[in-house]
Amino acid sequence: MGKELPVSEELLLRMRKAKIYERDLIERFIRGSGPGGQKVNKTSSCVQLRHITSGIEVKCQDSRSLMANRIQARNLMCSIIEERERKRKARRRSELEKIRRKNRKPSKRQKKLNVINKRKHGIKKKMRKSPNMENE
Repeated sequence: MGKELPVSEELLLRMRKAKIYERDLIERFIRGSGPGGQKVNKTSSCVQLRHITSGIEVKCQDSRSLMANRIQARNLMCSIIEERERKRKARRRSELEKIRRKNRKPSKRQKKLNVINKRKHGIKKKMRKSPNMENE
């Protein structure tokens, strides 16, 4: 098999955007498993694709065609890496937002409510004291 794979410009662009380069991929062709009978057992049309830098491994045997499986494996690899990146960015955004909320000063309304709650708590504590018998 030649290294050149006839893929669409869209897939090439998607791979570049996800920082997936052909030099970072290890591609193996293995025999598929599951239903399909003799054809599946004797042809190596299942594609196992491994991205060296991330360690992600994808196995694709949906089609009977080796070329279609190679293209689909790359699409799947892109999807997985893009999803990882999306989750990483979302986690980072939420961490930054959490820090920003933590450092935010309370509003006037919140300060007022805090004072009211402190007064209520003080009254509650005063009620716990034993009654003073000296006044009577």
